[in-house]
Amino acid sequence: MSKLDILFMEPDSSKKAYQDLSKIHSAIETPTWSLLLAQSCRAKGYKVSILDPTAERLSDEKTIDKIKYLKPKILCVVVYGQNPNSGTTNMIGAERLCKKLKEDYSDVFVVIVGSHVSALPKEVLKNDFVDCVLLNEGVYALHDLAASNLNKISLSKIKGIGYKDEENKLILNEPQIVVPQDKIDQDLPGYAWDLLPYEKTPLDLYRAHFWHTGFSHEKRTPFAAIYTTLGCKFSCDFCMINILNRSDNEDNINSSHSSIMRGWSSDLLLNEFEKLASYGVETIRISDEMFFLNKNYYEPLLNGIIDRGLKFNLWAYSRIDTVREKYLDLFKKAGINWLALGIESANQNVRFEISKGKFKDVHIKDVVKTIQNSDINVLGNYIFGFPNEDYKEMQQTLDLALELNTEHANFYPCQALPGSPLYTQAKIEGWKLPDSYEGYAFLSYESQPLPTRYRSAEEVLEFRDNAWQKYFSNENFLSLVENKFGLKQKENLIEMSKIKLKRKILGH
Repeated sequence: MSKLDILFMEPDSSKKAYQDLSKIHSAIETPTWSLLLAQSCRAKGYKVSILDPTAERLSDEKTIDKIKYLKPKILCVVVYGQNPNSGTTNMIGAERLCKKLKEDYSDVFVVIVGSHVSALPKEVLKNDFVDCVLLNEGVYALHDLAASNLNKISLSKIKGIGYKDEENKLILNEPQIVVPQDKIDQDLPGYAWDLLPYEKTPLDLYRAHFWHTGFSHEKRTPFAAIYTTLGCKFSCDFCMINILNRSDNEDNINSSHSSIMRGWSSDLLLNEFEKLASYGVETIRISDEMFFLNKNYYEPLLNGIIDRGLKFNLWAYSRIDTVREKYLDLFKKAGINWLALGIESANQNVRFEISKGKFKDVHIKDVVKTIQNSDINVLGNYIFGFPNEDYKEMQQTLDLALELNTEHANFYPCQALPGSPLYTQAKIEGWKLPDSYEGYAFLSYESQPLPTRYRSAEEVLEFRDNAWQKYFSNENFLSLVENKFGLKQKENLIEMSKIKLKRKILGH
């Protein structure tokens, strides 16, 4: 007899995805979609729980023991994260764990949901360790699954799922809609924070990104990540985040076909922020792809945070061309101390080719300076190795990053992530893609970026790794960190930069 209707679990892929950075320096994010789905199902009267092997540092064996003890009717494995490549990256742990689980506990009904599943549902479903996949967010499909007896007849009637029939044929049922804007407060009614594991106090097993607390390890817990809106109105070629919005079963669909945004009411969100404050959480990531976009969403929320006297250290995202100077004071007063900017490339032609925007280099510099003048730190995001790049274009991007000298920077090798327009293009043109989930994790040993028309995958990855070392050992940057955050924080950063990633395709 099942003790639970649904057990939600996000698999641990951290060691493979981040190598030695996983020990201390990588973040441990709260499992956002497990929290949302659990709360949604609980509101419908289903008994649910959340298992988080990453936060609890559980081995696969101990994780399986917990699953067997809880005896869920449905094990819902969530392969989704707050970064564009996280869905595919989380398949590393899902594949490893679920294979072992099915060998030891074959009766468990394994459902997988997330961005990678929405991108490649048949590829995921064909695995022996998967009984069912959910397309898009899977909210309504999951409600229907929990109400069913899970036999083939009942599965055939549930919209928005994929399963195997009696002859092991892959079946994708009629699509299911995503939760519409007018029902989002009702059908996705917040976060099941109380179901997360903790050691002494709520959310103390979760830790913020190293830089988010000014390179201080002591302030990284407790930590939470939260969405205020879902989706994105833009369609950058390298991004697959909108694939979770799909409402079709077409092959070769990509995220550019479902560029929609939805958001919760400010009242619901403010209640969630108050819950986090009551747990003692100060450091929070606003995971929205485009938080700094629509003032009708962010203005009442930020004013509400101020009016309720909530004190947070917040991080949010923006595009260069959506930053509005007149709102930066509001952002700062509400506790947004970091803005992450998708700069991607210094070359305007490259940005145009990847549907990133037409803003000019001088505008980038002006916007960064304007944000910093408002006492908000800047995280610059850069990508090396777009299809038409040679060393010249990649060097331009590195030079811009060094010139801007923002308080933190991320350097990514370009990858054709499943669900992105670039993945569709790669398949059409026959570009070499990774042959493992780990290959899509940009910090992993098996990381394999796209080759450009002029440079190999090896050359792109080597350029990225060298660029990272150059930035974080640059005296101008180290001086900035020391002056702004302190000597100890600078020393913490230097210790991080000593960690050398091993790379298979580079022979080390």
